[in-house]
Amino acid sequence: MADYNYDFLVIGAGPAGEAAAMAAAKNELTVGVVDNQKLLGGNCTHKGTIPSKALRHAVKQFVHFNSLSIFRSIGSAIALTYPTILESAKTVIPKQVELHSEFFTRNRVTVHHAHARFIDKNKIEIMNENGVRDIIHAKNIMIATGSRPYRPDDVDFSHPRIYDSDTILEMQETPRTIIIYGAGVIGCEYASIFAGLGLKVDLINSRESLLSFLDGEISDALSYHLRDHGVMVRHNEVIDKLEASEKGVTLKLKSGKRIKADALLWCNGRTGNTDQLGLEKTGLTANHRGQITVDHSYQTEVEGIWAAGDVIGWPSLASASYDQGRAVVANIVGDVGHYIDVAPTGIYTIPEISSVGKTEAELTSAKVPYEVGRAFFKDTARGQISGEDVGMLKILFHIDTFEILGIHCFGAEASEIIHIGQAIMNQPGEANSIKYFVNTTFNYPTMAEAYRVAALNGLNRVNRHN
Repeated sequence: MADYNYDFLVIGAGPAGEAAAMAAAKNELTVGVVDNQKLLGGNCTHKGTIPSKALRHAVKQFVHFNSLSIFRSIGSAIALTYPTILESAKTVIPKQVELHSEFFTRNRVTVHHAHARFIDKNKIEIMNENGVRDIIHAKNIMIATGSRPYRPDDVDFSHPRIYDSDTILEMQETPRTIIIYGAGVIGCEYASIFAGLGLKVDLINSRESLLSFLDGEISDALSYHLRDHGVMVRHNEVIDKLEASEKGVTLKLKSGKRIKADALLWCNGRTGNTDQLGLEKTGLTANHRGQITVDHSYQTEVEGIWAAGDVIGWPSLASASYDQGRAVVANIVGDVGHYIDVAPTGIYTIPEISSVGKTEAELTSAKVPYEVGRAFFKDTARGQISGEDVGMLKILFHIDTFEILGIHCFGAEASEIIHIGQAIMNQPGEANSIKYFVNTTFNYPTMAEAYRVAALNGLNRVNRHN
């Protein structure tokens, strides 16, 4: 048994853990990382963001090919199996692993591929796959163990026809029909992916509308688009019982409905990976979802123990996790780490959704006088040229000061387009104004030109009021 000593120890090598480790190394702290996977990158690289978004991209290309008349003139539409598309999507993972591995090597960060368990607040025991145990001491420890799909006890995930968002990335057949239980971000993303492949999809939502945190108009657009592609969206439904056999699955709902399909994908919640950490040895307790509570410096209730990433809950985004990891180190070394309380939303349906700032419902509830500027992609030259003409850009702004209050985008490259508006929203004082988009020349033709169109639309509406 060996003893290791570090200034800073990170448990988990996903986005939060990697960002913290790199920042600590550059601040000349001795840094150790413990990760229980053989390859670096965390669940983001191996089970979540990267493979699912690569899968989505492959399906989008497939749909685009089958819909363009120029390709139809040289042959009939093609059909691809899910395993074939999945194999293509997974080619990006080794590239990501190589990139992440290079970061750790170049910054001389020691990585222990092992399982970690606390002995006390400054000491952990690690055990590798061969059963070898070592002890690590550290002045500061950051928990960045991420999350996993929530698995209720009454659902048999060992059955070959029942999947969660991790195991669906290993499915080796192409079902004709699939039920997706849970219409959150992950459920909606996979609904659009499978619909793009031509599967019949039942999307079961326990709420009244899809992704209710979105602006209502954007949520409605997503719902319409999914239905237009054959997805049966069922709202206000709750599982009663799930039965599975060699022939398929039957989902019985409390409303009395019985839905049959070849397979079921469970997308109803996630759980923080904290149950095997021995938190009780430190005095910490995770909540019922396995998440750890932190303050605005990302420190837990125990001094010297920090947490970041999905394990602390909202916003559970890789982008925010990177920033949270760096913020932890800034706070440790005496700087002021930025607390993430506003983050753009990126939802990778087909087409995708992104938003930042307030929704119409929030502004109406707060009695803020606002106006709306819209640009529809079907009216932009770039959208018409590329065939990406579904969707819109929507800007909400104060009717008196012209301050931008919220930006919502549904359509191709929405997660890229949103950052232009985000940058202007973050400008101080009068620099945050919708008039910026009218007074700035945009390349033509581009999707970003939608900002100018939306701004003119909104300002014209204000002028009509006056």
